[in-house]
Amino acid sequence: MDDLIQLWASTGLSNFQSGQAVMMIVGFGLLYLAIKKEFEPLLLLPIGFGAVLSNIPVAGIAEEGGLLSYLYLGIKSGIFPLLIFMGVGAMTDFGPMLANPKTLLLGAAAQFGIFGTLFGAIALNLLPGINFTFRDAAAIAIIGGADGPTSIYVASKLAPELLGAIAVAAYSYMALVPLIQPPIMRALTTEDERLIEMAQLRHVSRLEKILFPGILLILTAMLLPSAAPLIGMFCLGNLIRECGVVERLSKTAQNELINVVTIFLGLSVGSKLSADQFLRPETLGILALGAVAFSFGTASGVLMAKLMNVISPLNKINPLIGAAGVSAVPMSARVANKVGQESNPHNFLLMHAMGPNVAGVIGSAVAAGVLLALVQ
Repeated sequence: MDDLIQLWASTGLSNFQSGQAVMMIVGFGLLYLAIKKEFEPLLLLPIGFGAVLSNIPVAGIAEEGGLLSYLYLGIKSGIFPLLIFMGVGAMTDFGPMLANPKTLLLGAAAQFGIFGTLFGAIALNLLPGINFTFRDAAAIAIIGGADGPTSIYVASKLAPELLGAIAVAAYSYMALVPLIQPPIMRALTTEDERLIEMAQLRHVSRLEKILFPGILLILTAMLLPSAAPLIGMFCLGNLIRECGVVERLSKTAQNELINVVTIFLGLSVGSKLSADQFLRPETLGILALGAVAFSFGTASGVLMAKLMNVISPLNKINPLIGAAGVSAVPMSARVANKVGQESNPHNFLLMHAMGPNVAGVIGSAVAAGVLLALVQ
């Protein structure tokens, strides 16, 4: 009888808690969104599976000494997000941004969503059950940049206990770009503004593309060293792409390396979706702030483009591309192009929108550096 009791005590059924069951359902929900709806499947699939694994009772997969606990060291140390940034850099073409440097302003404007979220997170402390410190608020704020790796990097440094909720919010809203952005873009622009056609971009030389990562890194080192890890790896990946002498490294960074790291990073984030860390009032606040932040960032980019047209009416920008200033590459650029073609099927905005889209990646990394400098 004692043996049977001991055997029963070792089973999952006897150790299941309601919170674990709820979080396993959340994990399967993320798997559903990834597989059925194709919402950010590259990250939501391993995150969802990691959530299921980490909530299996007795297994100890996410506890100290378990597989996921060792993988989480890659996030805790900042290695995984930085390697992802290198891969993103290797896949990024700075050409559209360099051909029209004004789009840097659109990428910068979209980062207002980050700082708006910072104050929003602090304001949530007025609600019962929510108590965000300034470090927590700074980590949550990065969701406004719609940049998953940057959100994970900052959260791992400032608020590891909120990492799961922040990562899920960041990647969920990135996946919802085609649903969230178009209504905001249409509401803030007129039909005439959406019809604006932009001149063809100039050709950007190979030398310009090679020099730019170095210049960007030097400026970061001089002005904002706290952003150097993110910007540095981003620049390294881009230089590998543009120099033309290390094709094997470029292909590896764009494919094998980023794919392997994405699996590990997703599982590591999923390991933080345990019931005790996720099922809290703060989680709902983070998810709500993510939606507001992303909407605010989109609106800021569009309004900046409209302001630039007022200041410089002779060389107008289609305000739709301002929405691409968030870091969701290349989804937000595609959305800008799609909304533009609804008004004029012959208006191709994709390459123009890639300028602020790439600038948004830089902008979110800079904003992360500012927040890290303020808090640490």
